[in-house]
Amino acid sequence: MSTTERAMPSLDADERASLESWLDFYRATLARKCEGLDESRLRQASVAPSPLTLLGLVQHMAEVERNWFRRVLAQEDAPPIFTPDADPEATDGGFDLAEGATYAAALPIWQAEIGRARENCAARALDDTSPFMGGQVTLRWIYTHMIAEYARHCGHADLIRERIDGSTGF
Repeated sequence: MSTTERAMPSLDADERASLESWLDFYRATLARKCEGLDESRLRQASVAPSPLTLLGLVQHMAEVERNWFRRVLAQEDAPPIFTPDADPEATDGGFDLAEGATYAAALPIWQAEIGRARENCAARALDDTSPFMGGQVTLRWIYTHMIAEYARHCGHADLIRERIDGSTGF
């Protein structure tokens, strides 16, 4: 039984509430995919030759949250978390696991990045923009991109979890 609450997004919410609730739905889905597994299973790769792990996905999504909601949206100087020597502009970090990496350490970091994301979005309208790649990106675009990013990685998490212990759904 899952301990992570995951609310179904409203069927009749306004645009912002829909975007935020779908993003939260996928955040909760990834957390649920990790529940009930010990550290060794969270570090277990899907299937050769892929090194993808549930712990790597959590670390990666912390990096992605940091990139889009802090570096891009808020224009903060926020260095990479899990690969400190990585290019701060890179958005694909976190997949590789350091020898001492644990879910117990990664989970609160990911949750803190989600908290910062919510704070950075709260006072902004969907049409507010931030500089990005020589142009401007809206908060709406960032929300949409993040929903797609989480949905893709939740699909990966589904397959990894099924490979680990046969669990599906949730």
